[in-house]
Amino acid sequence: MDPATAAVSAVPSDTCKELLDLFRRPQGRSRARPDERAVIEDARTGEMTVNGKVVITYRWGSGERPVLLLHGWESRASRYAKVIARLTELGYSPVAFDAPGHGEATGDTTTIVEYRDIIAELHRTHGEFEAVVAHSFGVPAIFLSLQSGVRTRRVVAISSVPDFAYLVDKFCTRLRLSAQMKDELRRRIEREVYPGEEDMWTRFSVFHKSAGVQIPLLVIHDEDDVTVDAGQAERIVEAFGDRARLVTTRRFGHQRILGAPQVVAEIAEFMASGATEPGHKTPAVAG
Repeated sequence: MDPATAAVSAVPSDTCKELLDLFRRPQGRSRARPDERAVIEDARTGEMTVNGKVVITYRWGSGERPVLLLHGWESRASRYAKVIARLTELGYSPVAFDAPGHGEATGDTTTIVEYRDIIAELHRTHGEFEAVVAHSFGVPAIFLSLQSGVRTRRVVAISSVPDFAYLVDKFCTRLRLSAQMKDELRRRIEREVYPGEEDMWTRFSVFHKSAGVQIPLLVIHDEDDVTVDAGQAERIVEAFGDRARLVTTRRFGHQRILGAPQVVAEIAEFMASGATEPGHKTPAVAG
């Protein structure tokens, strides 16, 4: 789930202060599902502290060929259980974490900047990633991290939130906020959630300096995703051109797509090939 959808599910407020909080405070903390627990219990867990909050880290495999997995808003690392199992079979070493306010981590707030800082620390620990697999809010987080020096050989972007501006615009449209309220909300986000982050509306984006990201990109999106419309995946593929390949699915929506067998297979194939076919688009796969 992304912050905009979380905001819609909350009780609407006519005060900008309460609206603002929805962009830094997850409205729920998901639990590990029964079919995820075995994979999580098999992980080597650790901790790191970011802004006084404890982040829980997970790793599998020998440590060789690390693959970073980034969960979305109000989600957790365990949602990648099927992906983790397949990557481990292929000889990769998955690395994941529960962000502040998510899963087993402490705190009740987080930001894309904290995601970036966590990713940077994991990069220092594990070195260049063989790949990064990101879902939803995790997608702009990895592209922000690439701008900051994190290195990976390829990226898988699933149910991609294209940029932070999309979250705010969608939220304001759903709640039918006035242009004045939208402008005030954006100013408060700049001042109170991301102080000192100049030009955040440009930088917190998959599209920012996309020409400089010269690595293969696999974009996976469901036609029935009501959280982030499928047209955003088309925008991303268009921006990256021959470096990107689009796979569309049906009937998985925004969340179930992570565990879909077809999606796990696409990720495994992408990892094995190490490249995309220029301009290729894969037809929709029914769920």
